[in-house]
Amino acid sequence: MVDTMALLPPFVRTSRTARTVAQHPAVVLPADDEVLLDAPDDNLGPALVAAGQGSWQTASELLTATRAGAAWENRDRYVVRLASFAYSRPEWFLDWRKAAPHDPDQLLVGAQLAVARAWESPARAELLRELSPLITAAARGDDRDPVPWRLALDHAHGSNAGHKYFEELWEAAIRRAPHHYGCHAAALRYLADSWHGSHRECFDFAETAAQDAPADSLVQALPTRAAFAYLTDGCGPEVPRERLDAAADRAIALSARFPAADPWPAEMRNKLVYVLSRLDRWTDALEQVRLIGPYATSFPWDRLSDDPLGRFLELREEIRLRSASGHPQRGHAGRAHSDDH
Repeated sequence: MVDTMALLPPFVRTSRTARTVAQHPAVVLPADDEVLLDAPDDNLGPALVAAGQGSWQTASELLTATRAGAAWENRDRYVVRLASFAYSRPEWFLDWRKAAPHDPDQLLVGAQLAVARAWESPARAELLRELSPLITAAARGDDRDPVPWRLALDHAHGSNAGHKYFEELWEAAIRRAPHHYGCHAAALRYLADSWHGSHRECFDFAETAAQDAPADSLVQALPTRAAFAYLTDGCGPEVPRERLDAAADRAIALSARFPAADPWPAEMRNKLVYVLSRLDRWTDALEQVRLIGPYATSFPWDRLSDDPLGRFLELREEIRLRSASGHPQRGHAGRAHSDDH
């Protein structure tokens, strides 16, 4: 294992089967067939529809608007979703690249797409190293934009970059957006792999970042990502129950800042539901299920099952039943492998 203290300080410094409608005496949940997986918001939806019809202009306008408004969290999500769509339906993106080869938005989607393709290969590290020029070109598009640097962090992670190089990328990323969730999540993924089993150090990073972030920042939910990694891992020393509960409580406070049935915080709430269920906090989990409404997300369920929507619906039903029965809270949250629960 690497010397964790050598890497920690730079980060810490800145840092479907149909069933009946699920009901509870005080909670009515959408029917299973009303729940959507990774539903786009009102801005992304038209861009995906247009792309499906072969037009790239709506996607271009959407991403241009995120740059103009410095809406970096939205930009990051939209880039990932558009690249994912181009992965299976590339014609519209190829037209965009031909029509606007130097468009910074097109360059960023293209770099995200290339990294996603390389990531799935057995020769991932070697292929990713060849993509550095694409990410560099995307980063030059708008010097304020942290999203290419989030992509650079993912690229460095996948290509097994050393700690010093990763720290340089991290510092460049947070200079642009000190509380950008995507960059923090990328850093946490790198740390989790580099420090496999050192969950307490990952919690240190996530908690420090959350403490430094505004109350409405998605970084407030970063400790629950550390909790998820711990609860689905099978090695390393145990994390105290109090620390897991504190991570969940922080995310619950963040969730309360958003409207119910809102796609924007859906992934954060889906992840929180898993953590709360592992902590046997069934009443709290039911409230988050209510707030999720019809918006299931692939993460975290695709880490646990080949059928993420089905896994979400199964756990939703378990939460409803256990909450209604007054199931007692467990004294200590153990860990589980990905097929648990």
